[in-house]
Amino acid sequence: MWLRRAFYRWLMPAAFVLPLWLLVGWGIFNAGGWAFLWVLFIAIPSVFIGQLVLTLLVRARASVRETRMVSWWDVLGFTVWHALTIAVGCYPQAWFPLLLTGAIVVALAMFWLTLAQLWNEARSTGVGIRLTPPAAQTPTEAEMGRPRRAPADGEVFVIREKPASER
Repeated sequence: MWLRRAFYRWLMPAAFVLPLWLLVGWGIFNAGGWAFLWVLFIAIPSVFIGQLVLTLLVRARASVRETRMVSWWDVLGFTVWHALTIAVGCYPQAWFPLLLTGAIVVALAMFWLTLAQLWNEARSTGVGIRLTPPAAQTPTEAEMGRPRRAPADGEVFVIREKPASER
């Protein structure tokens, strides 16, 4: 329970800390000039926007808002993605392409996982688009046989405005 709550609290700061780590890691590990351009123009915006989108998708779920805890799937996915992002920020020469590819694949998988969880939760609570009316709202045969009440049978107030020329 405490771990899931901690991840809930970590998601928003992670959008700022992880991109910052990519920049700091570049300086610590002397990654080079081309890596600096890659970090500045591609990695930092991608990680920042990706983390924000994933955070908002996770927090859009009613169960997450009510309990202030993420699901175990979220814990697993974010742990793997954040670990890969941190490893990419260390700029290892031999492992960099593999780590970067892994981070991108896990980020995309997390996007689809959070969308699926949001969709399943919205569908189970009855919120969303209904293509067919629920059984409780479909009229029965007895209801269809009796005449419907005309709209004029109740109290109706009609207010007519005077044209501007008659005022």
